[in-house]
Amino acid sequence: MIQYTSYKQPDSFSPAEEEQVLGFLFTHLEQYGDARQDIQRCLDYALYRDGKAGGMIFTARDEDKLVGAVVINHTGMTGYIPEHILVYIATHKDCRGQGIGQQLMQMAIAETTGNIALHVEPDNPARKLYEKLGFTNKYLEMRLNK
Repeated sequence: MIQYTSYKQPDSFSPAEEEQVLGFLFTHLEQYGDARQDIQRCLDYALYRDGKAGGMIFTARDEDKLVGAVVINHTGMTGYIPEHILVYIATHKDCRGQGIGQQLMQMAIAETTGNIALHVEPDNPARKLYEKLGFTNKYLEMRLNK
């Protein structure tokens, strides 16, 4: 049976759990992932380090095995920019298609107040889940990388 947990306070998330989530996201985001140090910076932000606005972390475990994780960061803004950004969501490659990602997303939506933004690549199969949950594509994102 899958157990779902939300972490909204930085002191409720142990260093061992942080390392486990970091490694899990690095492995299971696969081609949609980021470098390990970038994932760590996201976790630092979610855990209110260095004066950051903070966020929330959601996990799914099958006994002691981590099978899913979501990281949401607070933007510190409202109205013109969504209050939250879903930065990472991943399910274990052996557990995909079992509703774990959907359950994690539903928890994240239920436990946040305000709007949530996320970025998804057009070919990412998770895009269908996001649309099913009510996310829409209002904008085309453009970036200038310096």
